[in-house]
Amino acid sequence: MRTRVVVVLLGLALLIAGCGASSMPPPSVSIPPQPVRPAGAQEITTAPKVANAQCADAEASLRPGPQPSPGAMPPGSTMAAIQERGRLIVGVDQNTNPFGFRDPGSGGLQGFDIDLAREIARAIFGDPDRIELQVVEAGQRESALVSGQVDLIVRTYSITCERKQIVDFSTTYFYAKQRILATKGSRIHSAADLSGKRVCSVSGTTSLKRVFDLDPRPTLIGVTSWTDCLLMLQQGQVDAISTDDVVLKGLADQDPNVELVGDSLGNEPYGVGINKDNDDLVRFVNGALEDIRADGTWERLYDRWLTSLGPSPGPPTARYQDR
Repeated sequence: MRTRVVVVLLGLALLIAGCGASSMPPPSVSIPPQPVRPAGAQEITTAPKVANAQCADAEASLRPGPQPSPGAMPPGSTMAAIQERGRLIVGVDQNTNPFGFRDPGSGGLQGFDIDLAREIARAIFGDPDRIELQVVEAGQRESALVSGQVDLIVRTYSITCERKQIVDFSTTYFYAKQRILATKGSRIHSAADLSGKRVCSVSGTTSLKRVFDLDPRPTLIGVTSWTDCLLMLQQGQVDAISTDDVVLKGLADQDPNVELVGDSLGNEPYGVGINKDNDDLVRFVNGALEDIRADGTWERLYDRWLTSLGPSPGPPTARYQDR
């Protein structure tokens, strides 16, 4: 009898314990992933440092002399030293379609700027493949030239009086216009609509300064490459991107959910960057650009890379100023 009572009591205890336990699984906890800012991204709160340089004509460059034949550079010239080395070293971009970007299939660099650099190599060696392409970030262009790391910069490099205090430029080989890239349906249609918005530009560019000078000023985010801007726009970390229309068009080609909007915020003349001590190389590059304009090469490069921008405007007319 005593044993039976113990068993009954034990059963009741187990039943009571079971009734107190929940048959429902514990609630799941879901924490949405937080977008990570690209390395180097930062809010720009102080005006980009720009020297108050003035010049009579920022786009005027040294007039070319008699152009030497490929493989026969004048003894003692900068070009002769490059020829002896066996390759032309050029700083380029790898993230700006269609000017300088990596082919997803081969991994090689290609674009309008890349082909232009190859044509300059052809003018020195008679061979466009005698070239070493080095990826240089926008904020490193001047230092790469001054230090001698590269012979030339061909990288959507806008000619300004401020930059000509540090480096020299060829004549203009392309004109771009600064505009805005926004998500479709964002209600951003012009620079006035950027008030209270977050705008991305690459540090060290003239685009950054123009956005900073807008009144009222939007929140400005500086990054190291335009693909970083596109990533932040896609993730909702910024509301718009502002830079040259040709660069924005390349970004828009990668994402059907974005569009170019608004009028031009300013003109951007692209030139080849050259060390300020190398006047002979400036004149030589200008001579090569004259040939590229005259023999139809410029138009062929436009047809290969830039037809999505519309009909060719033709190559810019060279402007010269001897010194």
